[in-house]
Amino acid sequence: MSTRLLTFAGCVLAIAGLAAQVRAQTEFYAGKRLTVIVGLEAGGTVDTLARTFAVKLRQHIPGNPAIVVQNMPGAGGSTATNYLQERAAADGLTILYGPWDPLAQALGDQTLRVRYETFAYLGGTGDIRVAYARTDAVAGGIKAPRDIMKASNVIVGALNKTDISGLLPKLALQVLGVKHRMIVGYRGGNDVFLAMQRGEVQFHSTSISTFRGRNAAFVKSGDGIGIAYLVPVERDGAYEKSRYVTEMPAFPDLYKEVHGRLPAGPDWDALNWLTNQTGEMTFVGFAPRGTPPAALAALRAGFEGASNDPEFVDDAIKRNGVPFTFVNVARGQAIFRSLADVTPQVLQTLRASIAAQN
Repeated sequence: MSTRLLTFAGCVLAIAGLAAQVRAQTEFYAGKRLTVIVGLEAGGTVDTLARTFAVKLRQHIPGNPAIVVQNMPGAGGSTATNYLQERAAADGLTILYGPWDPLAQALGDQTLRVRYETFAYLGGTGDIRVAYARTDAVAGGIKAPRDIMKASNVIVGALNKTDISGLLPKLALQVLGVKHRMIVGYRGGNDVFLAMQRGEVQFHSTSISTFRGRNAAFVKSGDGIGIAYLVPVERDGAYEKSRYVTEMPAFPDLYKEVHGRLPAGPDWDALNWLTNQTGEMTFVGFAPRGTPPAALAALRAGFEGASNDPEFVDDAIKRNGVPFTFVNVARGQAIFRSLADVTPQVLQTLRASIAAQN
């Protein structure tokens, strides 16, 4: 047989194999129902995102299963994460979507009884984190982000002691040198925002999409103001500013404006490590370990297709002025592995910061 015929035969076999895989994925989900667990309260930003994403996810999973979103709030999302591995059936019909807590795993927090790398990772979504404040956190009001330095004791809200949305702004205040204290126990970011509207909390962090959506009226009224958005900084001090965020400075720029130099030291190293972990991948999709291969392949195809769906991307830009970014399987798994690379000094700083909450 000639080389040309061998090549042709190989292509035919490859196409036939691919067709068989697609057929298996379609047959697996045809006529079935997929439950998407969200580890935070209904009505919040993450819940809204999950429900919007689920509409596109159904369109891109071969077989187009019916999708139901189920809220399972508790322990800042750890309750739902534990449930997925400990109780959910590995039958391809139950998955998890929402924020993850790398710090809980890195510190060995007993609330999180599972490890992220043990799950079947489906895909992730990146977003930009911003720190914002009540303008009355400073006597006379915060007129510009640098005015946060005038605050005497800023109150930060959080879900629990390792909650990223609380710990990131807490560390930012530590690095800046602003005195603060943290209140924990809220059920979700929306709950913290309500506390901020009541004046119970003065400082928090959220995604740029939430800041421009849910928080828009709060900011427009003059009650709230963006302080800085977080960006990962390389070892040589290089960082990339976002062309999508213009209403507040990047955190290194704010620090440089206040202190005349770029941030450095143990507190900064801890904040930058945490920003690197969460900035690129804010939300994750997981299936239980042992999920059937056909289901796993279909779910991963669905996540990639939905995340890059032109309507989903355009809607994000129209609503928030910034698109979500997709984190594929290879990159997501690399991020989980990098958790093991955290230095003892960073962990020590993080533990000290958490202990200082009480």
